[in-house]
Amino acid sequence: MVEIVISGFAALRGSTGPRKFCIERWGEFSKLPRAHTCFNRLDLPLYRTYEELLEKLTFAVEESETFAMQ
Repeated sequence: MVEIVISGFAALRGSTGPRKFCIERWGEFSKLPRAHTCFNRLDLPLYRTYEELLEKLTFAVEESETFAMQ
């Protein structure tokens, strides 16, 4: 994690070498986002508003014990 802070997203690596961070559209707008930390990927539904995105993403990060595990 420290390397990411120092080097930015360009320093992200996967099991086969450098792997860019990406955001994929996924699921219904009622779903929470999901993370694939091994693949540096965040799956986000197409939320109806910015406020809804912020609410769901904040909830997933702060309240879910498994958000970063996959």
